[in-house]
Amino acid sequence: MAEEWLSREAALIGEEGIARLQAARVTVFGIGGVGSYTVEALARAGIGSLTLIDGDTVALSNLNRQLIADHTTLGRSKAEVAAERVTRIHPACEVQAHTVFADASNTADLLAASRPTFIVDAIDSVTTKLLIASWAVEHEVPLIASMGTGNKLDPSRLTITDLSKTSVCPLARVMRRELKSRGIHHLPVLFSTEEPVHTGMRTPASISFVPSTGGLLIAGYVVRRLLGFSH
Repeated sequence: MAEEWLSREAALIGEEGIARLQAARVTVFGIGGVGSYTVEALARAGIGSLTLIDGDTVALSNLNRQLIADHTTLGRSKAEVAAERVTRIHPACEVQAHTVFADASNTADLLAASRPTFIVDAIDSVTTKLLIASWAVEHEVPLIASMGTGNKLDPSRLTITDLSKTSVCPLARVMRRELKSRGIHHLPVLFSTEEPVHTGMRTPASISFVPSTGGLLIAGYVVRRLLGFSH
């Protein structure tokens, strides 16, 4: 029987569903505006193992959109802060924090060591996103990747679809081209159909309710897939 804290979830997905989530191993790259909310929702859903990868630290500019950012966590590792939150919510979760930036030197090793049953890519680096996608395809591990949520104001325009069906998003355009050159034509992604707001800044602008909505949508997708739903 499910633990009391998961009793309402068990009423929704059944004891078998709870067991499936407890057996799942999810690796999350990027614990920022999208990834921090994804991690939180996965922990509260009872995922049994989480590997969190992010080499960055909490900064003042993160306060407007990242769940792990407040004035007590400034300067601390995002991955470690998120891991501590997971443990406070779901003490039985096997959570690992890797305080490194994933790149060509370590991405494959990080993935192999975490033995994921699902991968979430919530990072900005195109190079690393391509590495993650290539590894996932080669090892037949399901992956969902976040495209751009910056310069957007309408969270209702966020959706999950195949990369081949995306439009508007500059990051998705680059990913389509680069993955096609690697023989990868399909990838589940979160993206926004909203035209980006042009700010004149190189750094993407952001607001509290768009990346967070994206993170929750991704978590919902992961959980439904782990439970055997097609999407």
